[in-house]
Amino acid sequence: MKRLFILTLVAGIFAASTVNAQEDKSKRPSPPAVAKETIKSGATLTIDYSQPSLKGRKIGTELAPYGKVWRTGANEATTFKVDKAVKVEGKPLPAGTYSLHSIPTEKEWTIIFNKTADQWGSYKYTEADDALRVVVKPGKAPATTEKMTFTIDKSGKVTLLWGDIAVPFTVK
Repeated sequence: MKRLFILTLVAGIFAASTVNAQEDKSKRPSPPAVAKETIKSGATLTIDYSQPSLKGRKIGTELAPYGKVWRTGANEATTFKVDKAVKVEGKPLPAGTYSLHSIPTEKEWTIIFNKTADQWGSYKYTEADDALRVVVKPGKAPATTEKMTFTIDKSGKVTLLWGDIAVPFTVK
């Protein structure tokens, strides 16, 4: 009887973990999205992220708090993948997959490419694992964007759009 209970318990745990592993991420409040482009230099950039919505909240206080490391998205950490060595804002970044974090403020955003790509949010983020940090100036978005969105154009300009904010950085 004891063995039957243990086998049933193990089977239940396995079934629950399988269901969670197959979760439909598109049904999350912050759904997944991908921005991908092959830029003029021939490098392919892929940003895999989840899109938090404003829902009446303010960036800098209720969302993406100013002065704190933020996962630059929702759910799992956003990843930034590049298949060739590039320069981000003129600084070298080797080919690879990185978690993308940021430290937003009103006047500048620090964009962080961290070597630990597979992590949930920024909870286990460690500065010692940073591959690169660049500081950029946010600007006014051309239109209000409810869901955080990344765009990449052929020239290598990457822009985070959210609310009325546009945070651009250049990859060459």
